[in-house]
Amino acid sequence: MARNDLNGKVVLIAGGGKNLGGLLSRSFAAEGAKLAIHYNSESSKTDAEKTLAEVQALGAEAFLFQGDLTKVENVTKFFDEAVAKFGGIDIAINTVGMVLKKPFAETTEAEYDTMFGINSKSAYFFLQEAGKKLNDNGKICSIVTSLLAAYTGLYSTYAGAKAPVEHFTRAASKEFGSRGISVTAVAPGPMDTPFFYGQESPEAVDYHKSASALGGLTNIKDIAPLVEFLVTDGWWITGQTIFANGGYTTR
Repeated sequence: MARNDLNGKVVLIAGGGKNLGGLLSRSFAAEGAKLAIHYNSESSKTDAEKTLAEVQALGAEAFLFQGDLTKVENVTKFFDEAVAKFGGIDIAINTVGMVLKKPFAETTEAEYDTMFGINSKSAYFFLQEAGKKLNDNGKICSIVTSLLAAYTGLYSTYAGAKAPVEHFTRAASKEFGSRGISVTAVAPGPMDTPFFYGQESPEAVDYHKSASALGGLTNIKDIAPLVEFLVTDGWWITGQTIFANGGYTTR
């Protein structure tokens, strides 16, 4: 699927109402795509409604879907609603995630369950539903984290819960490939969004800024074009995790 073929294509984005997801929603709208935009809860409703208004102002057909994607029935409903409204889905992107920075010894069972529900379980069933509902030659991309290649403490549940998504991506690419569906993951470095700052002290922010070879935090404007490439002209890349972090980590 070339970029100039996006006009009229249906793009479904989990977490598409703000931050990287919101930027992707606006970018795809500007290229003529139709959009199914998910947001999680009332706390993100205002941002999602603002994004919806912006994409509609660009001429895009779009709708919002609110739901906790750790509940599989909500993942199914989101995809089903997109199919009902638009007749099919061409691209599915999952930007959903939650960070917890906490020592191993202090992490509770409830925190573990929450982190794996949001970062791992929802990602698994998102991929499963995409495999069931996407049109042939569709494209799937999940956002993970560059901490998957970092040797560090304090992020055991975040990096640990994102790590399975790498294998989910490989397995899905093998199983869906016969239908021309490519499946990828993108692993940004610490992104300069509110998603990042809530967990970090000023000293930690300074460290993360200094840790990348190119300097500074990851800008979502540098990640969105990569995601767009992978689900368009870069469709031949599949089953892989792309680390896009300015040299924050490598393998």
